[in-house]
Amino acid sequence: MNEDLSILYVDDEADIRMIVEMALQLRPGITVRTAVSGDAAIEMLQGDGWRPDLLMIDVMMPGLTGPELLERLRADPETAELPIIFVTARARPQDIQAYIAQGALGVITKPFDPMNLADQVIELFRAA
Repeated sequence: MNEDLSILYVDDEADIRMIVEMALQLRPGITVRTAVSGDAAIEMLQGDGWRPDLLMIDVMMPGLTGPELLERLRADPETAELPIIFVTARARPQDIQAYIAQGALGVITKPFDPMNLADQVIELFRAA
């Protein structure tokens, strides 16, 4: 990858956040920030003016679920165009179709291979 890519990863599970962050940062040019919830992600996006190139969002979280967070982001003109990838263990074909119909670029299924995660993310991002 020649260009830099900044990613916000949103997940309530600390271990998964750490694994995703480490796995993605193995790839030169990728920087990752994390949020512990949908509400925390919204605060980050509204707060300091930082705008990631891509969001990766866990589907099942307390408070705002991933799909609810996507809906809120799409309703705000400031964040409506942000590319989003869902990360989930709920990846039946009908679930994936629903997430894409809602506006997600795609879905990465848990459990994922940390060594291939950056390639999966870049492939989905470039396909958009």
